[in-house]
Amino acid sequence: MKPLRRACALLSAFLLALGLALPALADAPVTQATILFTHDMHSHLLPATDESGREYGGYARLKTAIDAQKAAHPDAILVDGGDFSMGSLFQTAYATSALELRTMGAMGYDATTFGNHEYDYRARGLADMLNAAVDSGDPLPAIVEANYLPPEQGQEGYDADAQAVWDAFEKYGVYDYILLERGGVWYAILGISGVDSDACAPMSGMILYDRFEEAQQAVDTARMECWEKNGVQPLVICLSHSGTDGQGKGEDYELAQKVEGIDLIVSGHTHTTLEQPIQVGDTWIVSAGEYSKNLGVVTMDYRPNGEVTLTGYELVPIDDTLLDDPGIASLVEGYKKEVDENYLSRFGMTFDQVLAYNPYQFDSVDEVYATRHDSTLGSLLSDAYKWAVEEATGEPVDLALTASGVIRESFAVGDITVSDVFNVASLGIGADRVPGYPLVAVWLTGADVKNALEVDASVSQLMSAARLYYSGVGAYYNTNRMFFNKVAAASMLGPDGAGTAIDDDKLYRVVTGLYCGQMLGAAESSSFGLLTITARNADGTPIDMDRLEDYIVHDAKGNEVKEWYAIASYLQSMGGEVDARYAQPDGRKLVEASWSPVRLLMNPNKFTFIAAAAVLVVILLVVLLVRVIVGKADRNGGQAQDRQRYRGRKK
Repeated sequence: MKPLRRACALLSAFLLALGLALPALADAPVTQATILFTHDMHSHLLPATDESGREYGGYARLKTAIDAQKAAHPDAILVDGGDFSMGSLFQTAYATSALELRTMGAMGYDATTFGNHEYDYRARGLADMLNAAVDSGDPLPAIVEANYLPPEQGQEGYDADAQAVWDAFEKYGVYDYILLERGGVWYAILGISGVDSDACAPMSGMILYDRFEEAQQAVDTARMECWEKNGVQPLVICLSHSGTDGQGKGEDYELAQKVEGIDLIVSGHTHTTLEQPIQVGDTWIVSAGEYSKNLGVVTMDYRPNGEVTLTGYELVPIDDTLLDDPGIASLVEGYKKEVDENYLSRFGMTFDQVLAYNPYQFDSVDEVYATRHDSTLGSLLSDAYKWAVEEATGEPVDLALTASGVIRESFAVGDITVSDVFNVASLGIGADRVPGYPLVAVWLTGADVKNALEVDASVSQLMSAARLYYSGVGAYYNTNRMFFNKVAAASMLGPDGAGTAIDDDKLYRVVTGLYCGQMLGAAESSSFGLLTITARNADGTPIDMDRLEDYIVHDAKGNEVKEWYAIASYLQSMGGEVDARYAQPDGRKLVEASWSPVRLLMNPNKFTFIAAAAVLVVILLVVLLVRVIVGKADRNGGQAQDRQRYRGRKK
């Protein structure tokens, strides 16, 4: 308790001194502060193409926009809100070459923070990346992280990998916050991770400390340090990988409500684009969208007493109207050769190799998330997983699944390259420590297959990342049906498309990605304990989900079958053009909203029976209550008549 009392005493003394001195600084001249920002860039060093064929992003174009802003605002700072890695083939050099951080350094970034995807290669991968960045000798951005940290010695989870991260933090210089002066403006920049960000990093090995407490402590300490050293109050920026829902709510909204002293939150994680900033008290929240679609520009009036007023906000589109910065363009081209040599060569492929021509309009990622529907993109990916595992093992697969949460991009009309495919399924790392999530093969009972479909039909409305797309099964959903019984009919689909009934007790061989498999294992918690999905061995014994990596699919040479490689190989097998079966949905998922009593009550499960029983009980209670009321009224009426007759006789 003594350190706590001492800290409180120091803070009280600081606040007293501050209260006496700030009025004198109120008349100090106003200085304009300019903050340039990005977030969720996900290794998108090259421009991407949306489903309409429009190009956006790319670091060479982004650098051109940054330089233009710095020409207009020479004292601007440049910051990033995390998830700077994982999303393209460049991430394959994450742990060995740290291409993302080195390129950000070359572009002039002052600071960034960690997003959940910086932990995709686990704790050891993060440590290796930080060490590689420092060892390169290149300029690098500062990294701030206040509440998502490795276990310390003596804490649960502490091991050699945790210590490796602590050592890498010290070597790189990862701090809760930094103080930075530019053009007469002092900035305090801190980093915060959110609750959902932690949930999206199940193998990070980190501890998530309370974001409100740690943010408040970082703000207070930074302000105290800046006052003691420089005699002024800083403009406080929080690089938060927490996010908003785009409509003014979410984790960063709560952060702004509960932590005093933050002037600006650069809000990452949810890939939100805020056309106008969100104001919460004296705090402003800004977001510029993912994949460097935009460069965010914030201008503020700053006084040394800490008074800050937002005076301007702009999102500068990064598109083909901007010329490439030649230095960054040359750097990226060199990185492509490194990826070819050190990663793709083991798969017999190259970065820009064309796999097939695509004449069809596929869903965008936003559309994949938006509603329960039959998606040609989801069908293609799940078909690819089924095909690839059958090719690799020579054994039939009954069902293949993928989820919206692991689909990172879509395919545009035109040539599909190896790079395009990797961007679609770019997450993770396997047990072999090679980038790319592998496929796993397990067995599910028919009852659990139905529950998996019900996760898509019911749970995905609460958690859109759980929308499922599948191969080998067909389902009919009625969205007006009882919760957890929205799947009115389902059947297994053979190669010819013929359906057979799902046997609740039969075991079916199921293939999905490693991450998706881990998330299916969490179906019980996401459905409030009402749905269970138990992965099993071929003999029906349950699998220890902590050992799901034991069920990774390998080819004849012993290599893990990666998700992206399964898709690439499947496209390559089509003979030059995407198969016509993907021109439109094939009806494997039929979704409607019907109030027909027949459709509402067909194939009821226990949840519908329970609901029906509850409704019946309510009806019976109402009937009984009505009868009691009517009976009482009749008795009262009879008594009144008796009294009337009595009065008549008395007269």
